Amino acid sequence: MANKLELTWYGKDEPIKVEPRLLIEAPALSNCTLAPDTDNMLIHGDNLLALKALEKKFAGQVKCVYIDPPYNTGSAFEHYDDNLEHSQWLNLMRPRLEILWNLLREEGSIWISIDDDEQAYMKVLCDELFGREHFVSSMVWQKRTSPDMRAVISDGHEYILLYVKDREKFKKVRNRLPLSAEQASTYKNPDHDPRGDWTSADYTAQGYRPNQMYEITTPGGTTFTPPDGKCWKNIEAVFLQQVAENRIWFGPDGCAMPRRKTFLSEHEGVIPWTWWTNKEVGHNQEAKKEIISLFSAANVFDTPKPERLIERIIYIATNPGDLVLDSFLGSGTTAAVAHKMGRRYIGIEMGEHAYTHCKVRLDKVIAGEDQGGITKSQNWQGGGGYRFYELAPTLINMDAFGEAIINPDYDADALAAAVALHEGFTYQPSADLFWKQAVGNENSFLFTTTRHLTSAYLESIKGSMEEGEYLVIACRSYDKGLDRAYETIAVKKIPQMLLDRCEFGRDDYSLNIVHPPVYEDEEVAHDE
Repeated sequence: MANKLELTWYGKDEPIKVEPRLLIEAPALSNCTLAPDTDNMLIHGDNLLALKALEKKFAGQVKCVYIDPPYNTGSAFEHYDDNLEHSQWLNLMRPRLEILWNLLREEGSIWISIDDDEQAYMKVLCDELFGREHFVSSMVWQKRTSPDMRAVISDGHEYILLYVKDREKFKKVRNRLPLSAEQASTYKNPDHDPRGDWTSADYTAQGYRPNQMYEITTPGGTTFTPPDGKCWKNIEAVFLQQVAENRIWFGPDGCAMPRRKTFLSEHEGVIPWTWWTNKEVGHNQEAKKEIISLFSAANVFDTPKPERLIERIIYIATNPGDLVLDSFLGSGTTAAVAHKMGRRYIGIEMGEHAYTHCKVRLDKVIAGEDQGGITKSQNWQGGGGYRFYELAPTLINMDAFGEAIINPDYDADALAAAVALHEGFTYQPSADLFWKQAVGNENSFLFTTTRHLTSAYLESIKGSMEEGEYLVIACRSYDKGLDRAYETIAVKKIPQMLLDRCEFGRDDYSLNIVHPPVYEDEEVAHDE
């Protein structure tokens, strides 16, 4: 598009090829004894590879994505290398955001925690990827309780960017927040109304409307007309109906200007707004205390978020049973909160703390041993489960001569499932026909085999195909010319059919490092 406004950086135009990997459950690490049918997922591995593995099956199914990515602060954290140059950080984020957006439902939302170091870049990047019309707001979270006295100007807040697939659909399904204890305390019942506590509001409105300019006489005999520049809230007929229903308050003596009663029992909740105080959703010290209670002070995660903060996001964006995804799971807060709130979840974490933090934390939640965070407010008693997954190894290896070969770690079933994932088919073996291993679009099928294909073998398959069916066969090798023998059967060698699509043999896309050009004369390059 001509004159398009966009963010540019070194390496942006270089495509990142990602090998789709299978997710393999590790039964010894899963915890589903109490919930054998659970589909909650805890995935260990690089989150770009993991997201690619989820992309086809979960496209359009996730209700809420929350991520707390590295902030690129220039600090050296124990659990993350957060000292990334801007272009590397942008290359890290872009492909992950693209897949996350594809995973969202039409009424789904993505919430991104970020601070001042990268907030502006993240906003422009998301505007470019998602479209500015999908941006809703930027929440300001008050993360501290007091200033940092060591700082030039203490940073007291972070941001949470909110983007939605469809603004109107999201508005219809997003939840209002319940009244806080402080807000609820303003409701009283001075007239002993059987409907319970209530509060009152001004019964006037701005402007002049002739049919809302009547005279009101109170039960105590006082007469009122609307003040200058205002009219009554409703026409007289509606007002009289509200009086009959005891929804108008004239003060304890019946002589005050009318006010409309709003009952606590009828309150529909508070519209969320962008200012989130630490009193409402917690702060950094609260988050660290939660982690210490779970893992001890010697094993504290560097940048946890308080459970109350994640609780608010999940409450607004989802309902029980909805699917929540966090691809930068960290210490496991999102999964733990989603579990306690009765949401389904997928959590992805690359480092060893997938074992030492995420799994341990979820096990304590399931056992009812996690008494911190939102446990009491959610009345969490324990239960539920999750399945633990590892990423399968790379499908293609290189031999001593630099030739692509199939990884011998793959058995026949795993190979068929992996090739199906690469080719966009759904692995779904037929009980009747061996060659119907995977199903595609428009009556197409995929058959993966490690044998050498001959004309006779191919002819036997052709004889069992029905009219209108199309078959792709992925194999190790085949007789010369067999790839052109039939119009409805395509024969391909497995390594060659995959090499152009993906980058194989890479297990870590955590940095997506793009190396800048090397100049012979660094001084000249700098001057330019």
